[in-house]
Amino acid sequence: MAKKYPNVAYFCMEYGLDATMKTYAGGLGILAGDYLKGAKDHEFPLVGIGIKWKQGYTDQRIDENGNPYDAYHNYDYDYLEDTGVKVTVKIRQRDVVCKVWKIEKFGNVPLYLLDTDIPENEDAWITGQLYGWFGEERIAQEMVLGIGGVRALRALGLDIDVYHFNEGHALFAGFELMKEEFDQGATFEEALNATRAKTVFTTHTPIIQGNESHHLDRLMYMGANNGLTLEQLVEIGGAPFNMTVGALRMSRKSNAVAELHGETANKMWAHVEGRSEIIPITNCIHKPTWVDENMIKVAEDGGDLWEAHMKNKRDLISFIHERNGVTLKENKLIIGFSRRAAPYKRSDFIFTDESIIGPLLESGKVQIVFSGKAHPLDDTGKGIVSSLVKMSKKYPEAVVFLENYDMTIGAALTRGSDLWLNNPRRPKEASGTSGMKAAMNGVLNFSTLDGWWPEACNHGVNGWQFGDGMEFEDEAVLDTHDLKALYDVLQNEVLPTYYDKHEKWVEMMRESILSTKEQFAVKRMLENYYEKLYAIE
Repeated sequence: MAKKYPNVAYFCMEYGLDATMKTYAGGLGILAGDYLKGAKDHEFPLVGIGIKWKQGYTDQRIDENGNPYDAYHNYDYDYLEDTGVKVTVKIRQRDVVCKVWKIEKFGNVPLYLLDTDIPENEDAWITGQLYGWFGEERIAQEMVLGIGGVRALRALGLDIDVYHFNEGHALFAGFELMKEEFDQGATFEEALNATRAKTVFTTHTPIIQGNESHHLDRLMYMGANNGLTLEQLVEIGGAPFNMTVGALRMSRKSNAVAELHGETANKMWAHVEGRSEIIPITNCIHKPTWVDENMIKVAEDGGDLWEAHMKNKRDLISFIHERNGVTLKENKLIIGFSRRAAPYKRSDFIFTDESIIGPLLESGKVQIVFSGKAHPLDDTGKGIVSSLVKMSKKYPEAVVFLENYDMTIGAALTRGSDLWLNNPRRPKEASGTSGMKAAMNGVLNFSTLDGWWPEACNHGVNGWQFGDGMEFEDEAVLDTHDLKALYDVLQNEVLPTYYDKHEKWVEMMRESILSTKEQFAVKRMLENYYEKLYAIE
């Protein structure tokens, strides 16, 4: 590479590299996995730091009553490379030894995973479950990722210029960088400034509750302060200690993950004094992982795009039949929807008025395939999953719920659906990369103007928006407004185009692919990060 880029250490709690490796929960991990693969493809100097989860995230199955339940399995990965390195982190006044593994198997730059599941440890289960358990364990896990991660980099002898915290979970790495400065005789201000000079941060969640905070006494008891006083903790992250606030103050520059999210994040954190600037860098996807190369080739060459798509659609129909025993009709519209079951994503929104959607489902004119998990401790999210399963039982030939959402299901749906539904309450969706995967596979987006879609949408040309981007505090008012728009565009634009204007639909598919295949591919994202965030000014 002609340019001399800085060496980056990328810290993230989860990585979605492959469906067989259960070290991810959802979008954050998928993004991180794509980022590491893109760095390898395009030769960017970057390594990943993460955790080797023994059980990973929940397997979430559906019981005979249609309710989700969680199951955990121990996973062993015999393809991990033993680096021979171990580092120690003091947690709850006890030394916890972290073994460091390395993986490059999935076309990614080196990813180093810390593991406490070794005989030396009384607390072997710290790296047991991703996002499992409660506050104390979460802090312990974040200490392993952050403090242990920096110590692992030192023990491995890696020369790092920039430390990138992907979400607030990695913040304690900043405390370890400060400790290194303290050990050299620096004052608090000097240590903070030195750490800030080499740290950058990506914020994702535009919902206050989704930004983690911890009670100060718990941080002190756990040893997470890593030598900082109570007053110094408050100065960095407030009381209670907010991980996002702390990361914004400990970074020289921060970024949001879409243009709209940049506006939202700057408003949301405007009150934080001494925080870094938040710039927008829109997320992207790793095309070789998610996109049928043939779809892009046919779109570029002007070939038979419909036949290429129908192969993927038939594959999806077979996949659904194998999983659920349901056979969807290949000549009828299939709508795909897969994402985390969180209230702002409104997974069951399309069912709100059954007098409208019911006849479309009964006639077979509309078929919908859902997938998604709720957080193990989120009863509201599990209620959303239950409602989707209930609708699949009410309309067994037109509505499908695929349990235990993972990368395999995500890939099948974003390749084989005809239409990609996305209806978050604006501006709650940070980015939404599943829509990018769909778009590059010729699956037309049908979405509110949230996340990445305002940057990509050309209504009626490469997909559809519904609603006018309205934001409103009263959720009932916003929902009524958006629902009217959803049904209006579905009935008066989407369905007539699919069933009566076949050539236009295919032309929209082509435009969907051509208008997104470069702008939302990971190379652009990496270039933006290196030029706008990592560059040492």
